[in-house]
Amino acid sequence: MRYNIISYLIGEGFRNVFKNKKSTVISITTMCLTMLMFGAFFILGENINHIVTNIEKQQGMQAFIIKDATDEEIKKLEQEIMKIEGVNTIKYVSKEDALNQMKEDMKDHDKFMDGVPEEYVPASYTVTLTDLSLNKEVQEEIKHIQINNRKIIDEVVATDSTIETLSSIARGLRIGILAILIALIIISIFIISNTIKLSVHARRKEISIMKYVGATNNFIRWPFIVEGMIIGIISALITLIIVGFSYNAIAVQAVQVETLQKLNISLVSFADMINLIMIMYLAIGIGIGVLGSGMSMRKYLEV
Repeated sequence: MRYNIISYLIGEGFRNVFKNKKSTVISITTMCLTMLMFGAFFILGENINHIVTNIEKQQGMQAFIIKDATDEEIKKLEQEIMKIEGVNTIKYVSKEDALNQMKEDMKDHDKFMDGVPEEYVPASYTVTLTDLSLNKEVQEEIKHIQINNRKIIDEVVATDSTIETLSSIARGLRIGILAILIALIIISIFIISNTIKLSVHARRKEISIMKYVGATNNFIRWPFIVEGMIIGIISALITLIIVGFSYNAIAVQAVQVETLQKLNISLVSFADMINLIMIMYLAIGIGIGVLGSGMSMRKYLEV
C-alpha cells in the first residue's frame, strides 16, 4: 500500500511537469538563466584562484650564499631550506650562471661587465613559496640557517611589495566572488519560488478539491515537491551542457592569447571542475525547486 502511494505521488509529480508545459518551460528557463550566471561566476572564481596561485608560486626570493661556502655546505643548505614550511621549489644559481645573467641584463652596457671576475658574483638559491602569506616567516628562517655552526646565507632579497599586493588582490577577489555567488543563490530562490508560485496559483482549484475530499497537506504537497525536483534536475543538466561547451570553446581561444603564453598562465580544464559543478548544480536545482514549491504552497495549504 505504501509503495502504491509513493508511486502515485512521484507519478503525479512527473505528470504535472508535462501537463503544465507553459509554467514548466518558464521555470526551467528562469532556473537555467540563474544557473548560467552562477556557473559563470563560479568558473571565473576557480580560474582566478588558479591563476593567482600559479603567479604566487612563480614569485620567488633570492637567498645569496656567502662566498667561502663549500660545496658540501651548499648541498646541506638546500636540504635545510626544503624543510621549511611554505617552500615550494628551490633552484641553485651558480656564480657562473649569475654572472651570465648579469651580462644578459646589462647587454646594452656590456663594457661595464668586462673583466668582472666570477668570484665577485655570489651563488644563490631561488626559492618559491606555496603560500605568499608565509613570505616574511620563510625569509627569517632562511636567514638564520646554520651549517657547521656558521651562517651560510649572506642576504635574502625578495620583492615584498609585489608579494603583499598579490596576496591582497587574491584575498579581495576570493571574497568578492564568494559574495556574488551567495547573492545569486538568494536571488535564485526568490525568482524561482515566485515562478513556481504562479504554477501553484493556476492549480489552486485542484488543491482546494483535494482538501475537500480529505487529502492531507503532505499528500497534496509531495507531487509539487517532486515536480520542483524534476525541474531542478532538468535545469541543472541543460545548464551543465551549455556551460561545458561554452567554456571549452572560450578556453581553446584563451590559451592561444600571446600575453597568457608569455606569462605561462593556463586555465582550469572543465574536466577538472565538472564533478564539483555537477554536484553544485544538482544541489542548487533540487534545493531551489523543493524550497520554491514548499514556500509557494504554504498559502494554499492553510486550513
